Amino acid sequence: MTEQAIITTTVNLLQDNVQVSAYLAEPKESGLYPGVVVLQEIFGVNVHIREVTERIAKLGYVAIAPALFDRVAPGFETGYTPEDIETGRSYAMQTQASELSSDIQLAIDYLKNLPQVKKKDGFGCIGFCFGGHVAYLAATLPDIKATASFYGAGISTRTLGVGAPTLTRTREITGTLYAFFGKEDASIPSEQVDEIEAELEKYKIPHRVFRYDGAGHGFFCDLRASYNPKAAADAWEQVKQLFSQLN
Repeated sequence: MTEQAIITTTVNLLQDNVQVSAYLAEPKESGLYPGVVVLQEIFGVNVHIREVTERIAKLGYVAIAPALFDRVAPGFETGYTPEDIETGRSYAMQTQASELSSDIQLAIDYLKNLPQVKKKDGFGCIGFCFGGHVAYLAATLPDIKATASFYGAGISTRTLGVGAPTLTRTREITGTLYAFFGKEDASIPSEQVDEIEAELEKYKIPHRVFRYDGAGHGFFCDLRASYNPKAAADAWEQVKQLFSQLN
């Protein structure tokens, strides 16, 4: 497949008294394209997330990455030092599932208002780390029809904010969900991956769960020490296959 030339910009999503910035990437050539929402790690909409957003746009999608920490830390983005991790985690702990769902829906609604975005077949969603957990939550939104959740910790044990674990909402998923995990990920025990897979099977959610040998947390990010090129390459092919159903 020939990569498309793209254009990128930062946009503001507005609703009531809430303003969320978002990174938008889209094919330069005029046409109708499916929409995909990209969900950040705890490090904000940083270089890695912008690059993923651009990679998706080059495949022929309009991709948008809302800044999920803008309610608590507008404009936040950082790197991967231990100090950065602690700061990012502190912001993640302040998020609420209801607000995250609202902000993601705001991004979807923004895409719906773009004339170059296809609406009738639904939207895609992809998230990493913190965003992998958020992606599982986003999959419960009626507009989301294809979700890629990368190494989302805590899906089976907690929610974002206060409430029952996000896993208890599996029955609300209306589309297809692919989940990606590294077998060496210390933050996500294999038992939790088993619980996720069992719940998806229980409610007959179209799904695939990928477990990569030798891969740890953050294996898809080439800016992290845990980057695993082999696992990342295979996962990307699976994502392309997943999102192709939106075309």
